[in-house]
Amino acid sequence: MIVVTGATGNVGRPLTRALAEAGQQVTAVSRHAAAVPDGVRHVVADLTEPPSLEPALAGAKALFLLLSGDLHAAGARPADVIAQAAAGGVRRVVLLSSQGVATRPFGPTRITMRAVEDALRDSGLEWAILRPGGFASNALWWAESIRTQRVVAAPFGDIGVPIIDPADIADVAMACLLDHRHNGGVYELTGPEVITPRRQAEAIAAALGSPVRFHDLTRDEAKAAMTQSLPAELAEDTLDILGSPSPAELRVSPDVRRILGRAPRSFADWAADNVAAFR
Repeated sequence: MIVVTGATGNVGRPLTRALAEAGQQVTAVSRHAAAVPDGVRHVVADLTEPPSLEPALAGAKALFLLLSGDLHAAGARPADVIAQAAAGGVRRVVLLSSQGVATRPFGPTRITMRAVEDALRDSGLEWAILRPGGFASNALWWAESIRTQRVVAAPFGDIGVPIIDPADIADVAMACLLDHRHNGGVYELTGPEVITPRRQAEAIAAALGSPVRFHDLTRDEAKAAMTQSLPAELAEDTLDILGSPSPAELRVSPDVRRILGRAPRSFADWAADNVAAFR
């Protein structure tokens, strides 16, 4: 049995589906009731309360661990989830961490995630750590304005980073969950090229077959919008990267190709696959 937390999200959903299609027994965990693929068991649990995971972890051999924004808040103890998994008999954990742990190690959210990584390394379990950069699916924040106004409003329009398709993260996670050769691996996951928000808008327009206008937001305007769904510290960290990416954050990593034997998908590929969200 493989347990997937965040199973209804941008990474967890394709990971759950791929594991089920590969014939694996899967338990999908989410905070609320949700539809899951046929043959997948669903358990409602809240990772901010690790004991609630006990029913999901019963009989599990592996865990994909995705930490929600709540687990970065003051007083949260995300490392307790790893202890709960070990106590439940899990033998392998694949942790979705962040590129910023290496590139910006002193940001508040990065310090928290580094502590979780260290707890995993010290747990005695088999493990792999995934450190993706920005997600292509963050473009879904623009879906309503594109549908209603054909406008993308974003900061730093001409500053790019090599964002990654969450489906590629899911494919790498699946490889790490199933193949012992990835034990102890720490993988940086990026897309195939640096792409700016303005070029992302152009790719979405091409997928739609309809023009999309780009509108530059100030940093303060962007932060106000982001903090409606993210903790303020995480929004600040994200804006720091988007506005002033370091050379390490601009690097296209070879790890997706190394693990999957193919190039990562482009943003244009992601836009074509998800164009219905913008119609």
